[in-house]
Amino acid sequence: MNQPVTAFRLNLYMVLGTMFLHGLVMLANELFFQRAEFVQGIGWIYLPAGTRLLCTLLFGRAGALGLLIVGWFACYWYYFPGDAVRATTGAMAGAIGPYLIYLIARERYGLQASLTNLTPRRLLLCALGCALASPLLHHIWFFVHDDALHLPGFLVMFVGDLAGALIVLYTAKWLLALVRRQATSRREDRTVC
Repeated sequence: MNQPVTAFRLNLYMVLGTMFLHGLVMLANELFFQRAEFVQGIGWIYLPAGTRLLCTLLFGRAGALGLLIVGWFACYWYYFPGDAVRATTGAMAGAIGPYLIYLIARERYGLQASLTNLTPRRLLLCALGCALASPLLHHIWFFVHDDALHLPGFLVMFVGDLAGALIVLYTAKWLLALVRRQATSRREDRTVC
């Protein structure tokens, strides 16, 4: 029996998919780029910034919720063990920044669910915005909490988020082009037969 996917189930799948992909990319970042860290959690290359942007562009609010959940677990058990307040604010900064950029892109560019009107220039602007928003929110919290400015950490976080976003986005673009090429090849093979 084929039951239609309800809006709730679709959102649940998007949240779970985001959690899986973002968690996987966080692990990959720890494996491959841990030595590129300036301090724990702030690296010169931060791949999860790319999944943050990708998942919010694809899934909107459901993507942001998935990012928030994974971010909270990572912050609570890895980055700030036992510090629920710092873990919660860190997770919120990591999820709210990309979601704000998504909302701005939707408003300013009329972003469609298919992302067909997301040009390379607009995608680059979204990556720049995301690389600025998330570190800014993190460092506002650091300033309020620690009463100190962390300009070097902010700059490294910006560079790392931008590099990670570009790596993930262009890898996703390459993979999509590869899948399209294979699908086109299969259709052509069928029409020849």
